Amino acid sequence: MIYNWQKVKGLTINDIEENKPLEISVGNKEIGLLKRSNQLYAFAAKCPHASGRFCDGWLDASGMLVCPLHKYRFDPENGRNTSGEGYKLKVYPVEINNDEIQIGLW
Repeated sequence: MIYNWQKVKGLTINDIEENKPLEISVGNKEIGLLKRSNQLYAFAAKCPHASGRFCDGWLDASGMLVCPLHKYRFDPENGRNTSGEGYKLKVYPVEINNDEIQIGLW
């Protein structure tokens, strides 16, 4: 897949709080970011089930994103629905260059 790499303006990896989902706009997309164990993940900001915003949700004890509406859980690394409903969360590749964040969109 060919990505359109977009720099996240005004935000570095050091600005992101560990284990707290954050919503940003990149290009024409609403993106969720999560820093977990100093690794950064990018994903669709809204749940694929009912569009709950992950920045209003939380992480469970195993590090899965929890949607605030119906408590569906997703792995931020690969988008897999870990609570069994069969939905898939869009995830995006992330590169960090000199603390600057770039997200690969398509």
